[in-house]
Amino acid sequence: SIASADMDLNQLEAFLTAQTKKQGGITSDQAAVIAKFWKNHRTQIHESLINQSRWDNVLKNMNWRVDLKAQLRHIDQINTPVAIVEMELGKNGQ
Repeated sequence: SIASADMDLNQLEAFLTAQTKKQGGITSDQAAVIAKFWKNHRTQIHESLINQSRWDNVLKNMNWRVDLKAQLRHIDQINTPVAIVEMELGKNGQ
């Protein structure tokens, strides 16, 4: 919960206080250790979560256009827009 919300120090303190008051929650000593760990490693934990949730591929190029059909067998299909999208993906860092 702490990492996914990327809690600041005020949010962390409120969250840990609530956890210590919960039935079967954590002790004050455990809350102090968690708070110290989060303060020292927040940036690394946040970056790790971002890297784990990011795709390997990145968008290198994108082209798009909208075509209108001007001549078809059935009159109701004339001037029907068609979107064409081309995306080029590549590995991150390559």
